Amino acid sequence: MKKFAAFVMLLLTTFFWGLTFTIVKDAVARVDVFVFLAQRFVIAFLLLVVISLLRGGRLKSATLRHGTAMGVFLFSAYAFQTVALQYTSASNTGFLTGMNVVFVPLIGLIWFRQTIPLNLLVAVTCAVIGLFLLCTNGTWQFNRGDILALICAVSVALHLLLTSFYARKEGSDIYWLTTIQIGTVALLSTIFSLARGEAVLQYHPEITWALLICALCATVFAFLVQTSMQRFISPANTALIFCTEPVFAAIYAWYAAGERLGVIGFSGAALIMAGMLVSELFPKQQNSAMVPTAAAFVDEHIGEL
Repeated sequence: MKKFAAFVMLLLTTFFWGLTFTIVKDAVARVDVFVFLAQRFVIAFLLLVVISLLRGGRLKSATLRHGTAMGVFLFSAYAFQTVALQYTSASNTGFLTGMNVVFVPLIGLIWFRQTIPLNLLVAVTCAVIGLFLLCTNGTWQFNRGDILALICAVSVALHLLLTSFYARKEGSDIYWLTTIQIGTVALLSTIFSLARGEAVLQYHPEITWALLICALCATVFAFLVQTSMQRFISPANTALIFCTEPVFAAIYAWYAAGERLGVIGFSGAALIMAGMLVSELFPKQQNSAMVPTAAAFVDEHIGEL
């Protein structure tokens, strides 16, 4: 039941991310993207600090280290994705970012010598083909920004692995862990904004609703859920669930902006959903097999910095 609940909650989180895709796209057309990220994550961080304090939990030094490491990779994902969009198409970026679904089990195979179960291999294959069809409509034109988008995908994969491990550690405070990682993203986004000569504290009334929706639903709620639910579901399965983000984004774009998916797009969405469902057929021990070995490596070489 915990695994099923985690599946549903992570799917709901992905729904919110997909829902806000169009909202974010419109907001960053009005203000600098790092200003938007800084304001979004600062608001979310302040809310999470209040929530964590009200719960009465104590911030431990280990939680500070772990949350910071998670936040660095999370910011790296946002930053590389943002820069990639300057040199490649949105469709290429969407597809390549979704390739984190490949990198999670691949890191386990190469670094930690973990086998890839057949069902996972089938699920990932379906998801990758589906992402390609949905995001690119079956066509591909290589751009130099594609490398940056792939780095983004690796950052997402490492963030998933870190989240899975640190959330499972004995005595881990999910609320403070989420607060620190969001605070790290807020700090780094602010630094990047100032370095680019942008005024972070300037009020932009035209993006007020976008900020509130993204801060509350796509950040506070979404990352609390992700951090909490990854205690019960593997990084590989989480990555497969997150592949449904472009599906939800396409559905909302159809509803809000009248955009239409062709046969190729619908086929891609169907393959993504099929891959996600196939992944849920794994035995429990196969789902979580990758986590302990990978996590021990990460904790030794990254988490204790």
